[in-house]
Amino acid sequence: MNLHMSAQSQFHFKKDHDALQVENLQVSADFYGNILGLKEIPNAGLGEHIRWFALQDQVQVHLIESKEEIEKNKGVHLAINTDNLEGFMDYLKSKKVYFENWQGEAGVTNTRPDGVKQIYLQDPDGYWIEINDGNLQ
Repeated sequence: MNLHMSAQSQFHFKKDHDALQVENLQVSADFYGNILGLKEIPNAGLGEHIRWFALQDQVQVHLIESKEEIEKNKGVHLAINTDNLEGFMDYLKSKKVYFENWQGEAGVTNTRPDGVKQIYLQDPDGYWIEINDGNLQ
């Protein structure tokens, strides 16, 4: 019996949220709310230094204001999928939001070996975000 499979089937793990430490909460909240269009949701009374946002599948991104320096690199990233990657790329261009492919080429996508197209952009704190056209079903 595969122990990893039995834990997953026994406990029904699902993604809940990612927490990101951000330098300027308002600037980051503006990016996640207005550029990515995530819905802001109540933060369970955790104070004004924390804001929560939700994707359509109810997975959340928690922004926590902090002065702590976090090293960022593209290999450690959030990944979000869309059924309209080309349209999203056009949208980013219209908003003058820089994005690149995995190789670092500006304004274009690349295709992974599994056929999924992807782009990468950074939030105001430098966290990498992958947007892809994968299908999780």
